Amino acid sequence: MDEVKFGEQIRRARLIEDVTQEELARRANVSQVTLSKLESGKGSTLTTIVKVLQALGRDDWLGTLEPEPEVSPLRMAREAANLSEPRRASRRTR
Repeated sequence: MDEVKFGEQIRRARLIEDVTQEELARRANVSQVTLSKLESGKGSTLTTIVKVLQALGRDDWLGTLEPEPEVSPLRMAREAANLSEPRRASRRTR
């Protein structure tokens, strides 16, 4: 999804709630210009997105942005690195 489509979804959610840009901006504690830019897909900060989604009662959208991995990518990389490194014989002196 690109920024324009995301902004369109924000705008649709606002209209479904029957809220003006001014009112939503006030509720989210952002400027109307900032909200307008977000809705038109001209970029925004993560903070603004979170504030607007919370003000719309749509903060559940945040959980859909990236699904939680079932397996940790870092763990997989570590395990792959361990498998590719030859094991050194331990030296024990008695």
